[in-house]
Amino acid sequence: MPSHSRTGVHGWCGYPKRVTFPVVGMVGGGQLARMTHEAGIPLGIKFKLLSDTPQDSAAQVAGEVVIGDYRDLDTLREFARGCDVITFDHEHVPTEHLRALEADGVPVRPGPDALVHAQDKGVMRARLDTIGAPSPRHRIVADPADAVAFAEEGDGFPIILKTVRGGYDGKGVWFVRTAGDAEEPFRAGVPVLAEEKVDFVRELAANIVRSPHGQAVAYPVVESRQVDGVCDTVIAPAPDLDEELAGQAQELALRIAKELGVVGHLAVELFQTADGRILVNELAMRPHNSGHWTMDGAITSQFANHVRAVLDLPLGDPRPRAPWTVMCNVLGGDFPDMYGAYLHCMARDPQLKIHMYGKDVKPGRKVGHVNTYGDDLDEVLERARHAADYLRGTIVE
Repeated sequence: MPSHSRTGVHGWCGYPKRVTFPVVGMVGGGQLARMTHEAGIPLGIKFKLLSDTPQDSAAQVAGEVVIGDYRDLDTLREFARGCDVITFDHEHVPTEHLRALEADGVPVRPGPDALVHAQDKGVMRARLDTIGAPSPRHRIVADPADAVAFAEEGDGFPIILKTVRGGYDGKGVWFVRTAGDAEEPFRAGVPVLAEEKVDFVRELAANIVRSPHGQAVAYPVVESRQVDGVCDTVIAPAPDLDEELAGQAQELALRIAKELGVVGHLAVELFQTADGRILVNELAMRPHNSGHWTMDGAITSQFANHVRAVLDLPLGDPRPRAPWTVMCNVLGGDFPDMYGAYLHCMARDPQLKIHMYGKDVKPGRKVGHVNTYGDDLDEVLERARHAADYLRGTIVE
């Protein structure tokens, strides 16, 4: 049997020898970066973080933190020094800056040619049209009168208007019921996308992860429940979802990732229509709220697989550990002392998984999430909802 020396050209089993583990550069210091960093720790992966402030969620825990403006190219170039790959916890880095980093020889994953489809809703819709992905009726509108014309071209009001860049968690999105309502979206002076108001029965999300050499894994399709435009509850897998439709959603997400050249995690947010179809609502090319359940409910979390993908490591098993997992976001309320609520939640449910982001508690702000899992969906839902509400202070017993 041939032997392998750790001091030779190759390490054990013939793999190329590395002097050090790779450094992942993460642009953005929010909770997604915090949880991605956490997933890289068992793998021995080093993280370097570009954060807005030292108080940002991930900046509190990462070992190497650079404070700077991601919109400044010189800052990005200096940050990229010593990084083996650059990835993100948001989609807001200017596309032209990412192209400049690639021209400098810095691996950027997902790359700018893919990420622009998550940055610009108009670009996304145009590209999805070319690949035949099912979408709501849509077009870019020039002014309020053009938005009214768009409504009249279909079934009339209501319609949805969105700024093509910068919106999230319901921001930059307007539910337009009348011609008078169409004025507000144009005041920012940015392009506006009009979409039909879809008659949907629920929102779904198909989460997949894809590596540079094309390996891809798909997580179970989940149901995502929104409150005031913000994700409140995620159920994995989506209850009573037809197996064929679930497969279609996963195949659609995998096809979009391949066609757009996505590397890393991709969340495809979907509408399930009253007549049994699925339509693409949004794309996110980073770990996503609809995948937080995977931290405790899947064999390999979305965060661990995102790290693996951007480093072109073999991807982990995405299968669930239990029949049902429920994630509930913990939003800030009028009760700032969440730490004091842990005692009740932990004592009531020893299997409960609490994930807090180190943020100041402000009303409506995502400050953490809880995961529960088990064999009975009603029980799992009740446990997650009770914990989230108790931590927020909505209930006190």
